Amino acid sequence: MPPPQSMPVPDRRYRHGVVVGKFYPLHVGHAHLIRSAVRACERVTVEVIAASVESIPLDKRAAWVREDHPTVRVVDLLDDTPVDFASETAWDAHTATIAGLLDEPVDVVFTSDEYGAELARRLGADWVQVDPGRRLNPVSGTAIRADLDAHWHELSPAVRADLTARVVVLGAESTGSTTLAEALAAELGTLWVPEYGRELSETREGGLDAPWRSDEFDLVVDRQIVWEQDAARRAPRSVLICDTDVLATALWHERYVGTPAPRILQRAAAHRPALYILTGDEIPFVQDGMRDGEHIRADMQERFREVLAGQPVPWFEVRGSVAERVASALPAVRSAVAEATSFAAPMEGRPHAEQEELRRRAGG
Repeated sequence: MPPPQSMPVPDRRYRHGVVVGKFYPLHVGHAHLIRSAVRACERVTVEVIAASVESIPLDKRAAWVREDHPTVRVVDLLDDTPVDFASETAWDAHTATIAGLLDEPVDVVFTSDEYGAELARRLGADWVQVDPGRRLNPVSGTAIRADLDAHWHELSPAVRADLTARVVVLGAESTGSTTLAEALAAELGTLWVPEYGRELSETREGGLDAPWRSDEFDLVVDRQIVWEQDAARRAPRSVLICDTDVLATALWHERYVGTPAPRILQRAAAHRPALYILTGDEIPFVQDGMRDGEHIRADMQERFREVLAGQPVPWFEVRGSVAERVASALPAVRSAVAEATSFAAPMEGRPHAEQEELRRRAGG
C-alpha cells in the first residue's frame, strides 16, 4: 500500500478521524488542527499521549481538550516508549498504542507534521495535513515551553488557568498586604485577586460583631479559589498576585474560632503557590473599622512567620515603603515564577539512550 499523500482539509466526508498529540501544552495550532478534523468528519477521536517524564499531568491536558473541543471523543494514556521515527520497532509500538485507544477504525488521520503520512499508512487511512509548515499558526509546544509569556496569547483560558504561577501576599492586619498586592500586579502587568474574607465580613449576618462559625471559613476558601481560577483564566501574563490564600484563611480560623482547622490546612497543602510574601508589621496600624486592633497584630504576625517557616513554599518578609517593598520583592517573584512555569523536556527531546533508561525506570 503506497503511503497516503497529504491533501487539503476537505468538506465533511469522512466518518471517523483521529488527532494524536502530546498537547504539551495545548495551543492555537492544536485547536486549528482539531477544528479542521471536526469540520471534515462525522466523529473525531483526540488521543492525548504523554510521557511520565513530562511536567504537565496527563489529566490536565485531556481536560483542556475536553473543555475547548466538547464534541470530540478524548482518550488519554501515559506512554514511555522511546520516540524514534527511524525505528521500525518504535513505530510498531506507537501504532499499536494509538490503534488500541480507538473504539473503531479510522479512515483519516489529521496532523500538521510529516509523520502523519506514515501513521496514516499504518492505520490504513487517508492523511490530511493541516497548516503544513505552520504558516497560519507559527507556534509550537517547544517554543511555548521555552518562553511561556511570549506565547501566552496562544493559549486558551483553560490552559492559562493551570499554568499561571500564583504569588501570595499575606500578613497580619494593617501590614499593607493589599497595597503591596496591587502594586506588584501593576509593576508586573498582571491581575491581582482581592480577599474574599473581607467581603464576607461586610455582608455576613451580624457583621463583625457576630461570632464566626467554622464552616464560614470553608466558604471563604471555596470562594477565594474560584476568584483565583477566574483571574488566572483572564490574566495577561503567567503570574497572578493574590492578596491572601487558603493557608492565611487557616490562620484566621485559629484567631476567630479558637481552634486549628486541619481540613483547611489540608486544602492549603493541595493548593500551594509559587511564593509567599509576608508584609512587615513595622508600619503604623490603621483602624478602618473592620480590624481587631493593634494589640493583636504582633502576635498574629509572629504566628504567620511560624507557619510559613514550617511549610515548603519559599517565603520572605518585606519592610519599608511600598516602593521599597516592591523593589525587594520583584527579584524573588521573577525567580519563583520562572521556576514554576518551567517544563521538563518531552520524551522525544531527549537522547535515545536517555529515553530507553527513562522507559526502563518507568517499568516499560
